[in-house]
Amino acid sequence: MASWVVSECGLRPLPRIYPRPRSGFSKIRASPVFPDLKKSPCLRISCCSLSNSRERKWKVNVAAPLQVEPPPAVEEVVVNGAAGEFDLAAAPPFKLADIRAAIPKHCWVKDPWKSLSYVVRDVAIVFGLAAIAAHFDNWLLWPLYWFAQGTMFWALFVLGHDCGHGSFSNDPKLNSVVGHLLHSSILVPYHGWRISHRTHHQNHGHVENDESWHPIPESLYKSLDNITKKLRFTLPFPLLAYPVYLWKRSPGKSGSHFNPDSDLFNPNERKDIITSTACWTAMVALLAGLAFVMGPIQLLKLYGVPYTIFVMWLDLVTYLHHHGHDDKLPWYRGEEWSYLRGGLTTIDRDYGWINNIHHDIGTHVIHHLFPQIPHYHLIEATEAAKPVLGKYYREPKKSGPLPFYLLGVLLKSLKKDHYVSDTGDVVYYQTDPEL
Repeated sequence: MASWVVSECGLRPLPRIYPRPRSGFSKIRASPVFPDLKKSPCLRISCCSLSNSRERKWKVNVAAPLQVEPPPAVEEVVVNGAAGEFDLAAAPPFKLADIRAAIPKHCWVKDPWKSLSYVVRDVAIVFGLAAIAAHFDNWLLWPLYWFAQGTMFWALFVLGHDCGHGSFSNDPKLNSVVGHLLHSSILVPYHGWRISHRTHHQNHGHVENDESWHPIPESLYKSLDNITKKLRFTLPFPLLAYPVYLWKRSPGKSGSHFNPDSDLFNPNERKDIITSTACWTAMVALLAGLAFVMGPIQLLKLYGVPYTIFVMWLDLVTYLHHHGHDDKLPWYRGEEWSYLRGGLTTIDRDYGWINNIHHDIGTHVIHHLFPQIPHYHLIEATEAAKPVLGKYYREPKKSGPLPFYLLGVLLKSLKKDHYVSDTGDVVYYQTDPEL
């Protein structure tokens, strides 16, 4: 058998690689590499002889080159000197406008009737649950009622939250009326919270300027007494922080969501704060009247315990949207911070059956970047944006029917996410070994 190579220099023989067979067909071992015919630098023309025939059959085979060049090296991403890791703190290769363009136009449409239908549904469930619990008044059913009703209070909060962002409808008056009714019913000052939450969205990821669940600088952390540290980082106390935050804000910040003169607000927002505080006060007066009519114990069972469950839901969800990922999430200062980079450090979470109940607020990344998108379009908008976000989007871990696994995530984060460095434009949480 003769073997030839068609090369740039003409037709030349190849050195024999396989021994000549003594009889039968030639046995040629397949190469482990199968190059593309169109890309192969050479073709091998082989003649196979048959032992029982003098006829020669020519055929053209693909021949592997004698030396195969290695594939081009892929540029490795380096973070903190470690090769091969993705650097979330690096400036993204896309802009906010690129993400916006990838989201279908109908995802931006706000349907007030659809939004109101969710309000009617949730309010009906709240009153229905209360009526059933009061009718049976059975201690075997009360725990189930408390969890279900507390979860529904949280769902009401999310709808009022949409009103605060203007994603409920395009009518500011409708947003304000519905927002006050929903939030006041669960003892949240609508405008006071709306404005501080707006500050959170506008400054998320900034060490000093973020408003809620922002990191504590090391010097401030070390100045805290042990009791304050325990209350902030030991369960269940962090899950009961929201009412305290409304009155006193976070450590290192001063002001109150009820005080129109607080530095949380601009002078032209004074009337809004007075209105919300008055609505909140009216709700407190209503609860006092109900306690007089039905008795404080019954009110505690019907409203007080579910309110506590609602507060725990709120603290759990808002904390885990900004903490507790397996990878360290960066926080920024100075010119390193931008609205886009800060928003990309938020985390989506899956809550199982609760996703639909609390209006898919777990799809948090796109909500943080574009809070104008109604909650019923967040999932579709997120799927459309994923190709643009690439590795900057972290796929949430799938939950069972109930997201019990998130309690483990919370515990792990509270043990290691304590404070950040006083200096540096990009910083990460550090652990206090004494806690």
